[in-house]
Amino acid sequence: MSVRIGVNPIAWSNDDMQELGRETPLETCLSEGRQIGFAGFELGHKFPRKSAELGPILSRHGLALVSGWYSSGLLERSVEEEIAAAQDHLALLKELGATVMIVAETTGAVHGNRAAPLSTRPVIKAGDWAAFGQRMTAFGAYLKDQGLPIAYHHHMGTVVETPAEIDRFMDVTGPEVGLLLDTGHMTFAGGNPVAMVQRWGHRINHVHCKDVRPALLAEARKTDSSFLDAVVNGVFTVPGDGGIDYRTVLGALKAAGYRGDWLVIEAEQDPAKANPFTYLTKGYQHLQGLVSELGL
Repeated sequence: MSVRIGVNPIAWSNDDMQELGRETPLETCLSEGRQIGFAGFELGHKFPRKSAELGPILSRHGLALVSGWYSSGLLERSVEEEIAAAQDHLALLKELGATVMIVAETTGAVHGNRAAPLSTRPVIKAGDWAAFGQRMTAFGAYLKDQGLPIAYHHHMGTVVETPAEIDRFMDVTGPEVGLLLDTGHMTFAGGNPVAMVQRWGHRINHVHCKDVRPALLAEARKTDSSFLDAVVNGVFTVPGDGGIDYRTVLGALKAAGYRGDWLVIEAEQDPAKANPFTYLTKGYQHLQGLVSELGL
């Protein structure tokens, strides 16, 4: 396999709702992840943020650093201000060998607010898209020069959520900005991951693999749930445990010539209800089997 399978620690310890998995130490997360078979981890809030400290911890477990989320604020600040704000995060990723930087615009975002229905999320005014795209492209050009191209994360509760908004975002940004395909967020937002690969596969440089439970998704939409309530209720699960056809998704990625280094399982659930080791083992085995079958 040329693509490696990584994991985000969010199944063990949630970043947006830190009481989920608060009691789980980082050591448990890393040791279980390696035992399951994952080759690397994305960052979580329990990870040290200095390479001199984190590097030896990952090495002890035989794990690579995949990447880590960065919250941008380019709707409100300049490219120069964004570059300055990103330096510590950028240094950590570079020093530990990551190959993309996950970026999401979080100005006004509601995904971390359990009291905020998803309908209250911010939207970009029609006249503001061009300037936003120019800033993100300039930021992307800087990061590309640093060896860490942007993998832009569309996300529920943010300004780039729906398929139409992703299309608009990709239209107003240049090739310096890559796209992170998140299968779960795409499905939650009413889109089709396969269609998104077919449309933007040439710019997809990172993939988050989560599955969706259709009945719980329908309930979240009907009740205008907050993002975190939907998570706690179990809207997301691991690949192979929900309604997404991963054989077709991965087949589309292969057909599109996916050139990313990783497929990352990022399936946030309440660990008290969904044992992380049990579920992530199931997700890894499902994904690994398809990657081997398809030769991705």
